[in-house]
Amino acid sequence: MTEPSQTAQLPSAQAASTQPASTQRSQAKANRRQALLSAAAALFALEGFNRVSLEDLGAAAGVSGPAVYRHFAGKQAVLGALLLSVSQDLLDGGRKVVADSDGDLAALGGLVAFHVDFALSNPDVIRVQDQDFSNLAGEDQAEVRTLQRNYVELWVDVLAGLHEGTEAAELRMRAHATFGLINSTPHSVRSHGRRIGVRRARPLLESMALAALLAPAPTEPLG
Repeated sequence: MTEPSQTAQLPSAQAASTQPASTQRSQAKANRRQALLSAAAALFALEGFNRVSLEDLGAAAGVSGPAVYRHFAGKQAVLGALLLSVSQDLLDGGRKVVADSDGDLAALGGLVAFHVDFALSNPDVIRVQDQDFSNLAGEDQAEVRTLQRNYVELWVDVLAGLHEGTEAAELRMRAHATFGLINSTPHSVRSHGRRIGVRRARPLLESMALAALLAPAPTEPLG
């Protein structure tokens, strides 16, 4: 009798065998490129950009150092691709959340859940952004900043519907403060004292972030 797992594998194996060789090569190249980016995130986060060599990256991804050049022009290009892809993914994901939401409050809750999920899933990338942004090529720095500004403005537009009459500068401050809260937590979740499980950390982070974003502005003191 055929095992269920074997039966389940047959269709995909047959499909793979019928794919054109060029398609299989393209997929293999894309998979290798992603493996290099994942290895770069882990190594840069642990050692810092300047201490990691192309040989280190290749070894972590299962290829030789020179083979990295088949995918990237150099180590700086790897860093650029890593931070650019993440920034684009954040912007695209945030836009989809807003487009699929019914009203500003639902959109804000969706954005918070989306960003919390990103932070808990990508602590290495957050660390790389914090410590190695200055090592990006100038053009990549400018593009990452543009993508990240657009992401912030997405939040500002939603917050504007919930805090009518509030200046955009104050709404941006709320957004940035919330990013700081969420993005800093994965470090403490995994590195200080007793480890907090993601299932516990996620709702706590979401609750704290929403409380900060929806808190009424304090009344300015008289005199």
